[in-house]
Amino acid sequence: MSSKTKALRRRLNPISLAFLDVMFCGFGAVILIFLILDHTSTLSEVEASPDLMAEINLLEEEVREGELGLVRIRNTLSDVDFEVVEAQGLARQIQEQIDTFLQELAALENNSTATVEDIEQLRADIQQLEEELLRLQASAMEQEGNNVRQFIGDGQRQYLSGMYLGGQRILILLDSSASMLDSTLVNIIRTRNMSAANKRNAEKWQRAVKTVDWISTQLPITSRYQIWNFSDEVGSVLPGMDEVWLEVADRDQLNDAIENVEELIPGNGTNLEQVFAAVRTLNPMPDNIFLITDGLPTLNGRNTRDTLVTPRERMELFEDAVEELPEGIPVNIILMPLEGDPSAAAAYWQLAQYTRGSFLTPSKDWP
Repeated sequence: MSSKTKALRRRLNPISLAFLDVMFCGFGAVILIFLILDHTSTLSEVEASPDLMAEINLLEEEVREGELGLVRIRNTLSDVDFEVVEAQGLARQIQEQIDTFLQELAALENNSTATVEDIEQLRADIQQLEEELLRLQASAMEQEGNNVRQFIGDGQRQYLSGMYLGGQRILILLDSSASMLDSTLVNIIRTRNMSAANKRNAEKWQRAVKTVDWISTQLPITSRYQIWNFSDEVGSVLPGMDEVWLEVADRDQLNDAIENVEELIPGNGTNLEQVFAAVRTLNPMPDNIFLITDGLPTLNGRNTRDTLVTPRERMELFEDAVEELPEGIPVNIILMPLEGDPSAAAAYWQLAQYTRGSFLTPSKDWP
């Protein structure tokens, strides 16, 4: 019996053994894979966590600083708004004082018993208030930040065009000769034979008229002015006022002068010598001149005929005219385009440099 049992134990089932081996190997592989995957995930977290935490802390710190900066900006904006409101309020008060002084100035000028000292003192007070008003307006614009950048220059130079717009006695000289009708010789001849309305509405002439209008808006309110138009003759746009300095503060009279400029009709040649000679007759003489023209002169006091002149003769006429110009007066030149006069730009540029004025050749859409 025992021997039989031992014999049975010695006999093994090969199928059962192979099945168990496969099962144990499979479970072992699964456990091994599980251990490998779990170990890799834990290792990655341990290695990545310090860098991630440092970056998170840095971002949180930036967020806190941004919030503090936002609070400071809001406080600054509140302060700026208060300063702007305060500056605007002061500006309104000063403007009211200026209006009051202008009324007093007009009353003094109409009063025959007023002394020159009283009028000049009132002018000085108005000018001082204007300077303070400009300072407050510039301060308000700078605080509000309407422009990307702002540049406030010295004195009273208008930095868009580079022209000196100051002075107490400002003379505007407008060339009203036939060449101001167009920039080409053919169109000048054609337009010259048209009706007065067509001449008045010529594109080039309208630019010249608008230029005078633009200058009139830039004049200091405490200054005086005169507007002359010239061709073969010269005279004020206001009849009977050739040698009288007009008040910029007199708005109605200034509007009348501009309306008279709009009614001018270009014609005849250009006598620049006569214009500069007439400047000498002004008493007191101007301290700033604007010359709006398109080329060298074609006439002088000894030749009033409408004859053709060569470029060389035109240069000689220009040199004769410059000799009549009083010294020490800045001449700001606005040169309109003209065909067939290549020397004009260089000649007028030299005149502007010599007199310490400015020189401008405007584009088609200026002013």
